[in-house]
Amino acid sequence: MAASPRLALRLAYLGAPFAGWQRQPGKRTVQGELEAALAALYGRPVPVVGAGRTDAGVHADGQVAHFDAPIPIPVAGVVRALAGLLPPEVRAMRAWGVGASFDARRLAVAKRYRYRIAWRRALPPWEALRRWDVPYELNPGPMRIALAALVGEHDFAAFASSGHSGRGARGTTRKIIEAHLVSRGRRLDVVLIGDGFLRGMARRIAGALVEVGRGAQSEKWIAALLADPRARPPAPTAPAHGLTLERVYYRGKRHKATGKRE
Repeated sequence: MAASPRLALRLAYLGAPFAGWQRQPGKRTVQGELEAALAALYGRPVPVVGAGRTDAGVHADGQVAHFDAPIPIPVAGVVRALAGLLPPEVRAMRAWGVGASFDARRLAVAKRYRYRIAWRRALPPWEALRRWDVPYELNPGPMRIALAALVGEHDFAAFASSGHSGRGARGTTRKIIEAHLVSRGRRLDVVLIGDGFLRGMARRIAGALVEVGRGAQSEKWIAALLADPRARPPAPTAPAHGLTLERVYYRGKRHKATGKRE
């Protein structure tokens, strides 16, 4: 089947070699590598729009991007070609045709992030690439209580990177739709679904939860940061390599572009 003029991609990548998703002069980025690969495939520049700007070192399993194909190539052929043109740290997992009105960034209604943590155990090297191994004993019980305070719409200024300006109509207000822990022995995952994330927000949430889990802060600390985010020291920032963008959500069947059959 020939590609439509506009294609969507589901992308997976390891974030460590890159200065983030967004194209930056003189820096290696995921968007830059993808656009270079598409230019080689189509023989002309092909701008790409991503659903979100993952930071330096952050991984993705379900990043979504769209582009306008200059010439028709079957979607299966696009995926096969990109496998040979992209660096090994980036893969186009799927390509599919979308309507001309589809916009990977503008039409995204929510994103799911997962932050992986382990403590006091030896991790296989391939797992250590994507999981923060902390030197503290963690208690998941208080972490769960603290995490529950995040659900709903709040001012997340205490969880934004210091350089975040808070510009725009929403400022630093965002809505967390779902937040839970998945615990397995000395490993746990923090899963967050939200309608938007400030720069550094997911990593600061993970950092704050570790403070609670190791007993350095009470289970009420996160609620206190939300209640008065500018009057208290900001939450610590967890390392980038523990964070993965897992899924982008779109409203309705017409714009359902996760690239996954769930």
